[in-house]
Amino acid sequence: MPYVPARGDHEARRRDVSAAVWRVLASQGFGGLTLRAVAAEMGVSTGLLTHYFPTKKALVRHALELAHEHTDGRDRRTPPAEGLAALRTALLDVLPLTAAAAEMSRVWIGFWDSALTDAELGAAELARYERWRGMLRPHVQAAVRLGELPAGTMVDDVVVQAAAFAHGLVVQALFDPARLPPERQIRLVDGFVGLLSAR
Repeated sequence: MPYVPARGDHEARRRDVSAAVWRVLASQGFGGLTLRAVAAEMGVSTGLLTHYFPTKKALVRHALELAHEHTDGRDRRTPPAEGLAALRTALLDVLPLTAAAAEMSRVWIGFWDSALTDAELGAAELARYERWRGMLRPHVQAAVRLGELPAGTMVDDVVVQAAAFAHGLVVQALFDPARLPPERQIRLVDGFVGLLSAR
């Protein structure tokens, strides 16, 4: 008979399950996320987990919600000014400059494989990218308004370039942290923003 938590401990148990799902995500990525792996992390049977996640897809959906919660809840820098200064700040916020940020980046990169092969998850990742580009766009528009970028700048092109640059740097820094420590990542962002301003 499957485990059914008592009424009083249901929310506490759900928090424990969520914490275990996150630990598995951080250490093994979405590829290693299974009911068995989460059960082992918690030291319980898979039967207990099926009460919360009857299918692997339900588990992945919950993991995706957790990833969004962790992403949305992270501390962000306050930009010193509008325009390119704010764009620089937004790019720094996605880089793996701390252990926690590196963990977050590993989780999202691990999700890409699932998103590329599952239409529903792919649509969720596309929407996430659209939201991120939507956050970058006002900074580029402000840079044009302030004269930091030429009046004829293709704003959406700059937004895509900035997003691609940042995520490319994230991947390289995760694979080669010794060559790309935080101070060098910051220097590279400064160089990228400097190239934009030199257009």
